[in-house]
Amino acid sequence: MSENFPDYVTVDYDDGTDQDPADYPHVHEKIEKAIEITRQGLEQYENPAVMWTGGKDSTLVLYIVKEVADRFDLEVPPAIFIDHYQHFDQILDFVDHWAEEWDLDVIFARNTDIGEYVDENGLEPGDDIPVADLDEHNRHHIENILEYDEESFPFLLDTYAGNHLLKTVALNDALEEYEIDGVISGVRWDEQEARAEETFFSPRHDPDIYPPHDRVQPILHFEERAVWEAFWQFVVPDTVENYPEEGYVPESADDLPEGVEQADIPVSPKYWEGFRSLGSEISTKKAEDEPAWLQDLEGTTERAGRAQDKEDLMARLRDLGYM
Repeated sequence: MSENFPDYVTVDYDDGTDQDPADYPHVHEKIEKAIEITRQGLEQYENPAVMWTGGKDSTLVLYIVKEVADRFDLEVPPAIFIDHYQHFDQILDFVDHWAEEWDLDVIFARNTDIGEYVDENGLEPGDDIPVADLDEHNRHHIENILEYDEESFPFLLDTYAGNHLLKTVALNDALEEYEIDGVISGVRWDEQEARAEETFFSPRHDPDIYPPHDRVQPILHFEERAVWEAFWQFVVPDTVENYPEEGYVPESADDLPEGVEQADIPVSPKYWEGFRSLGSEISTKKAEDEPAWLQDLEGTTERAGRAQDKEDLMARLRDLGYM
């Protein structure tokens, strides 16, 4: 990574200040802005990467990255998938399938110290992990950064210590190992209060907290409804052979155009089942039985099914480098 970072980057860190999704009322305006931000992200940073969870937001961003790279003759950067050891198996299968389908280089970011301890001791989500049994790196985060003073912490994502160690530490370690300077992510303004003040280019330059880098956030201005509109108007027709160009919206996995199966479509199976936001298997519940895009997106809370998403917890975790 350049010793002058972030001096070689000339992005506008104020872009998006005092804006909201209403400033981009049509999906075509949202897409054009996303293309603009993505192109800058691919051109400005020496070693960018795309965060990919297998969820709708990050998959939309990945699609836009691929399209922009193709249009402007740029390289598709690697994708970073944080493996926190508590995923739905279907999410892992989805990521493996589309990584191969789209010829992606995927970096699996893991906190291997905790993962190995869990395997060696046959732990299940919710079981306690003694702080004293962690390596020096993780004890530093527990004791000095989180200032956590308990003797153990639960092997769970929806806790302050568990989320930080399993996700944020894993991510920051990957950013340092691969010298990533620009993280392209699917954060959105309307998703959480803790993200509502973000800008399209958001600096993370404090070396005492994380490897210095920028967050590049091309779909900040998308509402949940617009994400699904983009999928059925652009992502799916462009990706799936024989899919109607006008963007047919299925009502179930059985309601697909002739010759098309659910596995052909880059939409996680969990959304077809009624989940609207994807977290860990143990702490995420589906909202309704019908597919996510057919639900009352404006009248209900998108992440209500995820136990970790308390605003005070999210604000603290984001200060430490969480997405």
